[in-house]
Amino acid sequence: MQQITPAQLNDWAAQQASRPVLLDVREAWELQTASARPDSLDVVHMPMQTIPARLDELDRSRPMACLCHHGARSQQVAHFLAQQGFEVVNVAGGIHAWSLQVDPTVPVY
Repeated sequence: MQQITPAQLNDWAAQQASRPVLLDVREAWELQTASARPDSLDVVHMPMQTIPARLDELDRSRPMACLCHHGARSQQVAHFLAQQGFEVVNVAGGIHAWSLQVDPTVPVY
């Protein structure tokens, strides 16, 4: 499974044939606490445990980058999605690393 850092996300997105999705797999309260707003990706929020039931809501033709708090949950989701035929990478370090590498105004929790 390919890992990219938050600092690499925009470069990765620019290399994709179609506009990618940032799949945020955190819980709703986490999203309200700290959110990433990249210009180069569309953000979709889908908590980890809902993904198998909601798989048909995801567009298989668009590349995805999975994001969570520190990268463990999103790594599991990325692996699952790859097995389902999605083009997917994991954002290593999650929203915590996003705050440190990309946008220090994003709260750390």
